[in-house]
Amino acid sequence: HSPRPPSVPSRGSLSRRSLLSAAGGAGAVALLSACGSGPAAPVTSGAVDLALWTHDQGYQDFFADGVPVADAATDFTYDLTVTRAGAQDLVTKLLAQAVAGRGTPDVMGFEIGNFARMMRGDLAERLLVDWDERVADLGDDLIPARRAPYTIDGKLYALDSDTPMSVYYHRQDLFEQYGLPTDFETWDDLAEIGTRLAADEGVALGAVATGSDLGQVVQVFTMLLLQRGGALFDADQNLALDSPEAVQTLQFVVDGLRAGFITEVSDFYGASMQAALKSGQVAGLWMASWYSAFGLKPNVPEQAGAWRLRPMPRWGQEGYATAVAGGTGFTALVDKAATQAAGDFLAATWITPEGQIRRFRELTYLPTLRSVFDSPELEVADEFFGGQQVIEVYRELVDDIPDYYQSADQSILNDVLSGYLVQAYRGDLTPAQAIAGAAEDFRNQAER
Repeated sequence: HSPRPPSVPSRGSLSRRSLLSAAGGAGAVALLSACGSGPAAPVTSGAVDLALWTHDQGYQDFFADGVPVADAATDFTYDLTVTRAGAQDLVTKLLAQAVAGRGTPDVMGFEIGNFARMMRGDLAERLLVDWDERVADLGDDLIPARRAPYTIDGKLYALDSDTPMSVYYHRQDLFEQYGLPTDFETWDDLAEIGTRLAADEGVALGAVATGSDLGQVVQVFTMLLLQRGGALFDADQNLALDSPEAVQTLQFVVDGLRAGFITEVSDFYGASMQAALKSGQVAGLWMASWYSAFGLKPNVPEQAGAWRLRPMPRWGQEGYATAVAGGTGFTALVDKAATQAAGDFLAATWITPEGQIRRFRELTYLPTLRSVFDSPELEVADEFFGGQQVIEVYRELVDDIPDYYQSADQSILNDVLSGYLVQAYRGDLTPAQAIAGAAEDFRNQAER
């Protein structure tokens, strides 16, 4: 049987002030209700009804299929009840229900950006299981870079679904048609190739988002920033944006837009990117591993076989081989009758080698256990990429991943930084002015 989670003492009721701050006022009515009534009597074996909240059908199916595995590996037999809603709505509902003292889930998946809301005050400590003791035996096999986004004050509160490394996707057929090399080493090399291509053919080798999805605008830039060695926040939630790396990264993008080898799209998943891909106006782009399944394949299925992926170009001798973007952290909630059962369920389905292999094969998400990357069961030819064994690319990168830290004020930074990025892209501000302005406005709004 799987090891048990540490016993968790009652956290008592959530403070009204911390909940109101995290919920942005959405839980105002619930704040009038009586707060939590203390921990429930734990179920330690046998049949258990497990309430799971998630924003994604793929996760729902994965866990439903994992019930027999968990039944065999634990002292419980599980009946899974799933609630699916928008990622932001789930967190808002969780906080409201926590104050009401009823109706919270046993297991919940936090889309990474929305997990930031749990970083305010002591919300995570009061609501979520601390996984440190349970995963202690895994050591660094549980990739440290994927612990970072869900770690608060040194404690791990969720287990990521993915190691979403950034790579460079490119149209092999167009590169051959235009006589372009695919073995370029640095971003400067790509800029030189791309500038000529843009002048001769009007084709871009990269894209940035400038639409209404502010998180997306920031995310596309942040991948380059992380790879260069910069960051948005440090491990203590302090702003780290105002740095030479951020200015240099933004200068590269601005120069690329002026030269034409980078183009603007309003949405990486919608009509603007679809049109750019279908027309061949965009022949390459940097994006995370999951963009294959959620961006390229749905938008241009007719281009199957034409695409390849490779490591991102390097920033000379600086930075990292890759970056990360996205993820979803799953965890159990404390002080529930099924807290122990929920922890065992995740341990049996989510962080075993078998579970991670199944997750890759069914959902295309990369393992969070380093040892699983070496499994031959991940060697699956992807016909969309011309039969390429994509896992071989990720094996090259997995030991050189930057940490990604976030803050309870992540949404403020997204609001502020996205506007400044677009101003720099369009020539209204220099990169140095944009980064300094974003940092100043963030500190004024976040009051820190």
